[in-house]
Amino acid sequence: MAKVIGLGNALVDIMTPLENDQILIDINFPKGSMQLVDSEKSKEVLGLTSHIKSSLASGGSAANTIHGIARLGMETAFVGKIGPDSYGDIFKQDLIDSNITPALFQTETETGRAVAMVTPDSERTFATYLGAAVELSADDITADLFKGYDMLHIEGYLVFNEELIETAVKTAKEAGLQISLDLASFNVVDAKLDFLRRIGKEYVDIIFANEEEAKSFTGHDDPEKALEFIAQYANISIVKVGKQGSLILKDGEKTSVGVIDAKVLDTTGAGDYYASGFLFGYLSGLSLNQAGQIGALLAGKVIEEMGAQINDATWEYILEEVKKIKNS
Repeated sequence: MAKVIGLGNALVDIMTPLENDQILIDINFPKGSMQLVDSEKSKEVLGLTSHIKSSLASGGSAANTIHGIARLGMETAFVGKIGPDSYGDIFKQDLIDSNITPALFQTETETGRAVAMVTPDSERTFATYLGAAVELSADDITADLFKGYDMLHIEGYLVFNEELIETAVKTAKEAGLQISLDLASFNVVDAKLDFLRRIGKEYVDIIFANEEEAKSFTGHDDPEKALEFIAQYANISIVKVGKQGSLILKDGEKTSVGVIDAKVLDTTGAGDYYASGFLFGYLSGLSLNQAGQIGALLAGKVIEEMGAQINDATWEYILEEVKKIKNS
């Protein structure tokens, strides 16, 4: 069976349900965005939300995707950097408990954290303090990290460190791995468009984007046109179109996949878990449609929960449904 290694920001998500949009207005954060903040701003946001009951869970886009793949039964690993604190301990232990091989480097800086503010419409806005995560560097990347793996999955949030990304994809390609890239957030794409396009064309096999990210990457409002544009930069292009499902394009073959019925509580992790399901299906040799169905299944189940975690009982249901999709 294929093996997948993820590279991303090792973050602990602090899931915080908001009563309305007022706090977002007060701190001037566009709803649905991921805002990078320093330690002081992070503490300010934590102070503004301190009256709200929150929950902690290991997070970060690529780590979420790797968690999903691991729960589907594939061998996985995760590369990131943490600090010597309780957040770092939580993150590492969660990997171990999920049968994910930790390839974690440690520094003296605080472990990164993302305050995920979820408004009543289920949209989430992140105030992300990268902390130790941002200290992951090109010097940490070696060929040995990728030995024995078939796919490297990278989150777009890392593109602010261009040297790290370029070293990782080049080293992984030389080791024979395929490369999967999730564009992560529209404002990230806006900030690093030229770099993302170049990396895509030179190294990437699969690109995941939602509608907003696809528009930023391509300039097209129409998801179909965006899908075709992205196909110039990767062997497989995928555009997630919310309640309409997802569009997948490979070698001129276009596939449209719907969504499952779901009661939306929190959209955190939906795109990450879609990537989990798709990559699992793709690497298992299933059709693009079957891979997309597994992606839709995981995305639909994670949005029924607060945070990017799916409970054990739901995973039992998911695994049974995956068997049905495989046999369809």
